[in-house]
Amino acid sequence: MPRFDLIVIGSGPSGRRAAIQAAKLGKQVLVVERNPRVGGVSVHTGTIPSKALRETVLNLTGWRERGFYGSAYRVKKDISAADLWQRGAKILEHEVDVLEHQFARNRVTTVQGEARFLSPNRIELIRSREAEPEHYEADFFVIACGTRPYRPTHVPFDGKTVFDSDEILKLETLPRSLTVVGAGVIGVEYATIFSALEIAVTLVEPRASFLDFIDRELIEEFMHELRDRNVSLRLGSEVKAVEFDGAGRPVCRIASGRDVTSDMLLYAAGRMGATEGLNLAAAGLETDHRGRLTVDAKTLQTKVPHIYAAGDVIGFPSLASTSMEQGRLAACHAFGLAPQAAPEHFPYGIYAVPEMSTVGMSEEEVIQRKIPYECGIARFRETSRGHIMGLQSGMMKMIFSKKTRRLLGVHIIGEGATELIHIGQAVMALKGTIDYFMESTFNYPTLAEAYKIASLDAWNRAFAPTAAAPEVPDMPEAIEDAA
Repeated sequence: MPRFDLIVIGSGPSGRRAAIQAAKLGKQVLVVERNPRVGGVSVHTGTIPSKALRETVLNLTGWRERGFYGSAYRVKKDISAADLWQRGAKILEHEVDVLEHQFARNRVTTVQGEARFLSPNRIELIRSREAEPEHYEADFFVIACGTRPYRPTHVPFDGKTVFDSDEILKLETLPRSLTVVGAGVIGVEYATIFSALEIAVTLVEPRASFLDFIDRELIEEFMHELRDRNVSLRLGSEVKAVEFDGAGRPVCRIASGRDVTSDMLLYAAGRMGATEGLNLAAAGLETDHRGRLTVDAKTLQTKVPHIYAAGDVIGFPSLASTSMEQGRLAACHAFGLAPQAAPEHFPYGIYAVPEMSTVGMSEEEVIQRKIPYECGIARFRETSRGHIMGLQSGMMKMIFSKKTRRLLGVHIIGEGATELIHIGQAVMALKGTIDYFMESTFNYPTLAEAYKIASLDAWNRAFAPTAAAPEVPDMPEAIEDAA
């Protein structure tokens, strides 16, 4: 029976990073991927395709040029569903080729098939229904199987008018109206992408708020922009059922009685850990009600010490960037290499239209911790680069400690937010203060100038020295006598 030092189940961001890290330590590594090609959900149905779709929509519609040429400006007048997927197909091929080359270069063995635990140290691999199962053993395992869309029984998914977040990437025709159920990251991204195509979008969310890990002021700005684009927000609206009307259109039955009818419906309210076929009980493991595994936050170990889990299957934050680091940390810990501690702050990127990104504490967190603070705000339209780009919206919010002057958080909405955030991330990691931004020179013209504008705004509010009261000179004796 073949035996490896490490078997990784899944080849998404966390799985591939764990495998390559172990291989660089000289270990024999096997990666099991259930899909025909490596890359996992991130490459095939998640991160890469959705971001490629976003870029395609912004390019074909001329979205970025409308600040100058008007809201009617379009690069391509008649955009079809086929137009949207061409770029994604090319990017997918490139990503898969790069991953396959990485595995080959690092001598990582990859096999395609379904993995299933037989014991804590043994799995069987089923390549097809006709093939005999293959058995493999390992000293360590990393479960990086990712997630699948949550599909409740009261939603009649048909792949034609009612989709989940994986199926939406197979859309054959563009609707005139779309209902998106679920205002999480995935739902918000797709809702705003389709809105940019001038499709009438209704976003339905059972909670009274959404994206609660984002600073509220940013969310308020975001909601204002969506409403300005006629995106209908139905917050606090619980979906009781999804039915079809006489014309075959999906109808969301809302608990309040105010139903929503549209040409198509995307159900994006959560995802499930793709663990149902792993037979985890044989390995001594169990999952929560969403199929997710619990791990030690520092080591990524499950309750079975030689079995690790990383990526979306362990839940929040479910970001490709953090998943990669989790996979690396798991492999390092398994083979006795003490990695550097995980960074205290890591950025979130929401690739909506407009995009949002944040690092550090929100204003709500600062208040909760009772830290004396001040905020600085910069609008992108205040920068010369913003004028050049025709930006009408976009803002940066910076939060500083009034006691130590240190940067506590950066929150950005608008063009380039997910790129700009890394300046704030670096300053926070180095425990930088408002003085860095006050004393530094930024390229001109750039959107990065917003850092200086926002810091000056905070400085004027809380740190600028107050002018001393003018000293009154002694009165001359003659005037004094006259007085």
